[in-house]
Amino acid sequence: MTTTLATDLHDLDLTEVAHLIQTRKVSPVEVTEAVLDRIARLDGRLHAYALVTAELAMEQARRAEDEIGKRRYRGALHGVPIGLKDLCYTKGITTAAGMPIHRDFRPTFDGTVVKRLYDAGAVCVGKLQLTEGAFADHHPDVVVPVNPWHPDHWSGASSSGSGVATAAGLCFGSIGSDTGGSIRFPCTANGVTGLKPTWGRVSRYGAFELAASLDHLGPMCRSAADTGVMLGAMAGADPNDPTASQKPVPDFLAGDDRDLTGVRIGVDDRYNGDGVDSLMVRTTQEAIRVLTGLGAQIVQVRFPDVDQILRDWLPLCAVETAVAHEATFPARRAEYGPGLAGLIDLARGVSATALQKIWLRRRDFTGRVAALFQSIDLLAIPGQYVASPTIAQMATLGQDPNAFVALTRFSSPYDMAGVPVITLPSGFTPKNTPVAFQLVGRHWEEALLVRAGRAYQRETTWHRQRPKDH
Repeated sequence: MTTTLATDLHDLDLTEVAHLIQTRKVSPVEVTEAVLDRIARLDGRLHAYALVTAELAMEQARRAEDEIGKRRYRGALHGVPIGLKDLCYTKGITTAAGMPIHRDFRPTFDGTVVKRLYDAGAVCVGKLQLTEGAFADHHPDVVVPVNPWHPDHWSGASSSGSGVATAAGLCFGSIGSDTGGSIRFPCTANGVTGLKPTWGRVSRYGAFELAASLDHLGPMCRSAADTGVMLGAMAGADPNDPTASQKPVPDFLAGDDRDLTGVRIGVDDRYNGDGVDSLMVRTTQEAIRVLTGLGAQIVQVRFPDVDQILRDWLPLCAVETAVAHEATFPARRAEYGPGLAGLIDLARGVSATALQKIWLRRRDFTGRVAALFQSIDLLAIPGQYVASPTIAQMATLGQDPNAFVALTRFSSPYDMAGVPVITLPSGFTPKNTPVAFQLVGRHWEEALLVRAGRAYQRETTWHRQRPKDH
């Protein structure tokens, strides 16, 4: 391997590194050493990792190198360094879920997603930091991951470490989780590509819960193709999780990514524009024009009203979180941060009849979304309502009861409906911080999202931009 290649490795996509490994132009050991060196050099400033697993990573890299040398190549993840959100159980390795209360928890088994990634030959370089219990705020004792584009700007919740590490070249892909937007927020904030799959596409066994019926595990990467590779390894039925779908796992990289003729993309200008930052509106419109140039047909639609479902998300999440934490809350309440404790406290005020009404409205909304997709194949929406908010802006959310609802306008409804969404970088602010747009699909049609994302990224270079090392 040449010095130039070693220097540039961290800028490559997962699939590009995989090709170099498969063709033996670079070895898994060399790649892993380069990533670990980069983590050692940069993560003291970025704080993306809760724990670096250098010994495990080198062991896995040496095994991959030996297997590939013996022509036992497992696929595109073989020998590639990735990061795991620290709510994924890792056997014998601390899994804290952003909670000091769990700082000594070492699972006795690997979660299903972790095991499947290991079986695909992936190399785990560490556990990535997250908000407390995967809710909105980091625990006061946790150092918040720093946006590598600008330290004054939000790095996203709750998969903040995953977004930062993937953007900064501290791994080639990562696992995130999304309950109200926590794959998509950090992807938008850090300029990476993320895929929230259909609820049930990926097993949740061996992952800390926030809200069971809303939680989605998914990949966060540098390109749409990369997300297809990772999802292909992660997805599928699991006897340990009866809620994981029995549907066969398709080839998520199938289909023509040069031509979108015949693909109908729905656009609701009012939904995409009311109360939305002008830069987000403009970059979303520009992305839609790129998709039109690839042959996609734009269909004007009226998306189902989201006002009530946005307000329903928080009490539903609160009740499900209270169930997930009943072993330690309120018994150890003093060890919780104010954000997560406040969410669980909220659950006490939700009556059984109020909860049932939420579930009925959720069913109604999900049905309306499914009906909309009878006339379209994809829906194009902004990444969020405001472009690249600062940390100071985010700190004021609690002062405005409508601010949290506005923040989740383009995220939580799709967790409530359980439909798949891909987030794609689509531009930059004047301060050179990233923005993104999203494509929403029908249940189980992640392959079309990946195909459309690959097509978009053939025509644009936003996803190729990298933050500078400082």
